[in-house]
Amino acid sequence: MPKELRTSRSDEIFKEMVTARLVRGGETFEILVKPQAMEKIRAGEPVDLGEVVAIDAIFRDVKKGLRASEEKMKELFGTSDALKVAEIVINSGEIQLSTEQRRTLLELKRKRIVAHISANAVNPQTGTPHPPQRIELAMEEAKVRIDAFRSVEQQMAQVIDALRPLIPIRMEKTKIAIKLLPSDAGRSYGEIRSYGTILKDEWQTDGSWIGVVEIPAGLQGEFLDRLNERTHGNVETKILK
Repeated sequence: MPKELRTSRSDEIFKEMVTARLVRGGETFEILVKPQAMEKIRAGEPVDLGEVVAIDAIFRDVKKGLRASEEKMKELFGTSDALKVAEIVINSGEIQLSTEQRRTLLELKRKRIVAHISANAVNPQTGTPHPPQRIELAMEEAKVRIDAFRSVEQQMAQVIDALRPLIPIRMEKTKIAIKLLPSDAGRSYGEIRSYGTILKDEWQTDGSWIGVVEIPAGLQGEFLDRLNERTHGNVETKILK
């Protein structure tokens, strides 16, 4: 059952959503969609479109509430199914953002990129991660352009290449061998897994655990501190080369 605009919330809906617009065959097709969903949809991740669009309908002018012709949709997209057309419009169209929306989305994406670099990259001269502030300043100096709707991972190579002339930087991971006592193994295992990828996973007959985890190099200090805190120091660790 198509959702309809409710007048009591229409202004809020327009503030929360962005407009995806596609011009095809001389016709304009628009859809209102949650901005947080754009990145996932364009990256091909599974998303329930019915939950992220404001209205299950395609418009030729969403602000005026003028719906697109079903005949034109069938002619130009091969279907009049609103959600199928919406997916095409979102993936192939342009995103119409207000100045405030664009500023907010870009700032959030910039912070995520800075956090990702700080966690996953190191200064090869010292082997330590760069502080977030240093990364932010270098990005500003390099005039790095951020795309609000591309994932952090998709933009990493471009950002790192822009930073290299300004700061020594290398994306790096660290492998750490760990041995946990039976009293700590069960409660620490989940946290170890949350930091990275477990490469070796062996439960001993006495209930102790031996493993190797690969984590972003920038998280090494935080990870070891957290592990020591959780086990009260009763843990054996070794950094593997």
